[in-house]
Amino acid sequence: MEFGKKFQDNRMDNKKEIKESTEGTIIEALPGMTFRVQLKDGSEILAYLAGKMRVHYIKVIPGDEVLVEMSSYDKTRGRITRRR
Repeated sequence: MEFGKKFQDNRMDNKKEIKESTEGTIIEALPGMTFRVQLKDGSEILAYLAGKMRVHYIKVIPGDEVLVEMSSYDKTRGRITRRR
């Protein structure tokens, strides 16, 4: 073992989950900073507001165009990361 190195962590070898970004339009504002978003392909998902947008008080209202990150595991939920 080299000086200054602790144990090697095998968890660091795992790749991060790949997030898919798509554009959509907010249809409805729901309680708890969640929104119903209609994507460009016509499907509807539930999306929550990203933490940076909450911290900087960026407001979104129905009709706004947004950029949504979706997990590759669950295509029905997403995170709103940017307002267009």
